[in-house]
Amino acid sequence: MLDYRSLILNYWYSTHPTRWLLTPLSALFQMVVKGRQWAYRQGLKGIQVFPVPVLVIGNLTLGGTGKTPLVIWLAQFLRHRGYRPGIISRGYGGQARNYPQRVYPDSDPYLVGDEAILLARHTTSPIVVGPDRAIAARTLLAHADCNVLLSDDGLQHYALGRDIEILLVDGARRFGNGHCLPAGPLREPLDRLQTVDLVVTNGFPQAGEFAMHLQLQTARRLTDGTPYPLKKFRHSKIHGVAGIGNPERFFIQLQTQGLTVQPHPFPDHHRFQPNDLTFEDQQPVLMTEKDAVKCTHFARDNHWYVPLDVSLPASFGDQVLNLLQQAFRKKPNAKHSNNRMLHG
Repeated sequence: MLDYRSLILNYWYSTHPTRWLLTPLSALFQMVVKGRQWAYRQGLKGIQVFPVPVLVIGNLTLGGTGKTPLVIWLAQFLRHRGYRPGIISRGYGGQARNYPQRVYPDSDPYLVGDEAILLARHTTSPIVVGPDRAIAARTLLAHADCNVLLSDDGLQHYALGRDIEILLVDGARRFGNGHCLPAGPLREPLDRLQTVDLVVTNGFPQAGEFAMHLQLQTARRLTDGTPYPLKKFRHSKIHGVAGIGNPERFFIQLQTQGLTVQPHPFPDHHRFQPNDLTFEDQQPVLMTEKDAVKCTHFARDNHWYVPLDVSLPASFGDQVLNLLQQAFRKKPNAKHSNNRMLHG
C-alpha cells in the first residue's frame, strides 16, 4: 500500500524537483493568506478582544512540533507564579456534536480530542475546546476563574485577539523546503517569523531561539500505571507505536535510550483499534502518552506509554513574565491574581 504521508513529507522536507509543479498553487495560497492578514489589520474582519492577556502557542508548519507539552509547561509555570491560567484548544480529533466543550481528566478523547485530555491531566487549569477559538475563550472566561488565557495552536486564527505570540519550531525539520501549502509545509510565509514575540525550538535552536528539550521518562503500563525503567526494555525488541505529527521523533528518542525499536507510525490523532497494538511476537508495545489516552480501555499487560519531561531555560520564563506584565498594563481592568505575584 502506498504511504501517502511519507510521499508528501518527502516533497516537503527535501529538494525534490517535483515540488515546482505545485508552486503556482502555493503562490495562490500565499496570496490568500496575505490578503486575509491585511483584512484583519485594516479592520475589515473582526477581532475578539478579551479583558485578560491571551498567549497563543502555534507553529508555521503542518505536523507536530510539541505545542501541547509547551502549553502544559506554561500552565504549570504561570500557576506557580501566582497566575490563574485557562486553556483553549481546537480539540483536534474530537467529534463532539456541540461546541464549545469543557474538558476534564476523564473526558472522552473521541469527543474532545487526545491533546485536550493531556492538558487536563497535567494541569489544574480549566480547559475549553472548540473550532472557534474566540467562542471557546468567551465560554472559558464566563465559567472559570482565570486571568490568563493560553491558546494551544491558533496562530493563524486571527479572529482570536492575542497579546503574546509564541512560535514553536521543529529544530530538526525546520521549515522544510520553505514553500507554503501545497508545495511545502508552511501555513504562512516565513516572514511571519518577524512578527511573533518568542520563538521556541524543539531541539537544535538557532540564534535568538529558546531551546525546548523533551526527555522520555519512566514507562508506565496502561492497565495499572505500573512504572518501569526504560533501560529494562533493552534486552529485547520492542514495538514503537506513535500516532502523532512526527512519529519518527518518538522512535529516535526510544533508540537513543538503547532500545531496539520496530516502528509503527500512524497518522496524527489516529483512532486506535485493538488490532493496531496486536503483534504475533507479544513483545512490549511502547507508545506516546497522547496515544495512550485512546487505548486504555482495550490495553493489555504488554502495553506501555512513555511520558515526556519538558525543560526550558530560565530566560524563557523571564521573557514570558515580562511580556505578560506589559500585557496587563494595557488591560487596566484585568487583575493579576488573588495571590501575591512571584518572580524569578
